[in-house]
Order: sequence, then structure tokens, then C-alpha cells
Amino acid sequence: MKKKILIYAHYYAPDVASTGQILQDMAEGMTDEFDVTVICTVPSYTGTIEEKYREKKIYNEEINGVKVSRVPVPEFTKSSKKSRIKNLLAYFFGARKATKIVGQQDYVFTISQPPIMGGMLGVYGKRKLRTADGKHPKFIYSIQDYNPEQIEATGYIKFPLLMKIARWIDNRSCSKSDLVITVGRDLVETLENRFTGKDVPNHTMINNWIDEKEIYPLEADNPGVAEFREKYGLVDKFVVMYSGNIGLYYDLEGLIKVIELFKGAKTPDGRDVVFAFVGAGSVLDKLVLYVKEKKMENVIFIPYQDKDKLIFSLNAADVHWCVNAKGIKGVSCPSKFYGIAGVGKPVLAVLESGSEVEMLIDEIGCGKCSEPGEYEKVEQNIRWFIDNAGSDELAEMGERGHEYLVDHLTKDISIEKYKRAILEL
Repeated sequence: MKKKILIYAHYYAPDVASTGQILQDMAEGMTDEFDVTVICTVPSYTGTIEEKYREKKIYNEEINGVKVSRVPVPEFTKSSKKSRIKNLLAYFFGARKATKIVGQQDYVFTISQPPIMGGMLGVYGKRKLRTADGKHPKFIYSIQDYNPEQIEATGYIKFPLLMKIARWIDNRSCSKSDLVITVGRDLVETLENRFTGKDVPNHTMINNWIDEKEIYPLEADNPGVAEFREKYGLVDKFVVMYSGNIGLYYDLEGLIKVIELFKGAKTPDGRDVVFAFVGAGSVLDKLVLYVKEKKMENVIFIPYQDKDKLIFSLNAADVHWCVNAKGIKGVSCPSKFYGIAGVGKPVLAVLESGSEVEMLIDEIGCGKCSEPGEYEKVEQNIRWFIDNAGSDELAEMGERGHEYLVDHLTKDISIEKYKRAILEL
């Protein structure tokens, strides 16, 4: 008989949040050895909620062999702290209620989203649930982002006492777990530093991934890529793309000022240089306003792409941004790197030295990096990519990234590591 595992997933398919996609991959990839149940919100990542999800207290369905229990949450505006917090609290308390009716479980798995609450849900599930023989289930805490460190790094909330309490709560979640899984070497260091002089919780590191069967290199004349370029005015342009959450943790407001320096820039073969932002988030409106005020015709904003269209949008770029704000080293790991490597494109990185993805880019040789805030170096790197547009060197950078991913960072490789780590508890 299969072991039962409960996964708390703030967002889950069809929501496009990167953590939701990762958890969908993991949940579905575990069904060969586990009976998997997911507790998540109704689809709401954009902030809006369809009418059909506004009537019940819980919505049950099955997706590709995974039992999914969705709890209702209020709509929210990503730029409004009050509405976001209200939304998060609704998920937290709704997930607790849903926990009471999922039945016996052998394992409880949660990630560090929502901030602090993800870990608290795992602790609650371990305490509340039982296995078939009456024991508490094993609790696995997957840390995608450390909080309150991430909140402190961006200055989103500035209440020192509140941050101290939040860190104590999250340390408690780590201590109560049977296994902490981090997604980067720098995040392992943060865990060890949190528990200096104390017993460090049992832990391991497993990289995030991309499904290389869904995201892979395509030729420039592929119909889907050509259609995307045509639709958004990217034909015959040299495209530097940012794809993902246009949010607080990436210093995009600083980088847009560097991009302004490249108004009217062209490659040696005469192509216009365009900076494309694909996605949405709390900083989007500010970027749109800045671009409008500065009359930056070299910037294009494109909506989130459905999962089945992502391969075309990622392949439509010549170079991809992979960025984090200063202070995010050891706190968060940008999963967008795996998609970039998946389509075999070179990386324009703005990452702190010694962070997991910065180390990967340096070890693989698949891009150029600068430190957050080093805007002159960012400008130099952009100019280097423009000057070398269409060269073998750029193509080889992308190829090295893709080859490394296929050998080390595929979905099957990482999910197999998760299964083994859990079953060995």
C-alpha cells in the first residue's frame, strides 16, 4: 500500500506561480510511490477569482492522480499590503480547516510560502494528523525562501520586534520538522547560521528544476516562437527578456534606469535592442509609468504566458535576465534560471557572489554576472551582449547551460531525490 503524503501548496495548478508549478511537478511525480493530497487556494495568483470559486467552503477535485482540496480566499491587489495579508490569512486558516478532513497521513510536506505561515502549517499538520498506527506523521519543510530575511532585505515591512518574533516562529518550524530541504548551497549556510551553537535541524539540499520535456530549445523559425515575436513586435529585434514575477525582490526599479541608457541601441547587424518584461507583479505599474514618462520605446510589457505557451516566450529571447536584489543571497534562489537553461539561452545575471545560481552560472560558463547595485557593471554586461549579438560565443553559452541542466537539473532527477529523502526518514 502506498504511503500517504499531504502537501500544503499556497498556489497550485492552474496558477502560474513558480512554486505552484514546482509543487505540481513534485506532487504528480510522486504518485508512483505516494497517495498524494494537496491543500491550496482556489486559483488566485493574479489577485482575481472566478465566480465559480466564490460559493463553497472547500473545492475538491483530482488532477493527474493528485487529490486537490482548494480553500477560498478573497481577491487582492498585489500593491496593497492590507489586501495581500488578508488573502494570506484566509489561506492559512482555510488550510487548517481542510487539514481536519484529509484523513490519515504518513507525511506532511510544506514549503516556506506563504512567509512564516507555510512552516506553521507544517507544524500544525504534524500535530493534528495521525498515521494508520496512531503516530504523528513525518514533517518535511522545504525552504524556497527564508523569512523574515527576505522581507527585511526588501524593506517591505519595518517592525524589528515583529521580525524577531517571525524568525523565532520559523526557527521553531525548522526545529519541529523531521527534515529541512533547501534549494541552494547558500540557503544551507543560512540554516546553519540560524542555529549557531544549537543543534542544526536534519537537512539536505535539492535543486529546483525544469521539465526538459516541456521547456527545451526551439529554432527561431518555429511557428510558436515566430507567432509570439510577431504578436508582441519582436520580429527582427535583439530581445533581452525578463520573465516571471515583476515584484519586490529583484531591484527592477533600479535596473530600468540602466535600460534607459540603451534607448535606440542597435546590434552590429542592425537589429533594434528591445527589453521585454513578461509577467506581472507589485512593481509592474511603477515600471510602466517610468517607461511612459521617459518615452522608452525600447521596453515592451507582455502578460503572463499560459504554461503551454511558456516554451515559445522563453525561446523568443536572445538573452535572459536572472536577478535578485541585494541581501537575497542565502535567502532565496531564483527558479527562473532553470527555465533559461531549459531553452538554452545565455544569462544576464545580477546576483550576489556566492549565491547558488551565481555559482552555477560561473561553474557552467553560461552567462555574465554582476552584483546587485553595480549598475555600471550591469551596463557593461548588457553592452557586451549587444556587441556580441548573433555570435558563436553567445550560442555556446546557452548550449552549456542546457547541457548542464539535462545532466543535473531535470525534473525526474530532483523529484527522485525528494522521494528518496522522504522515504528514508
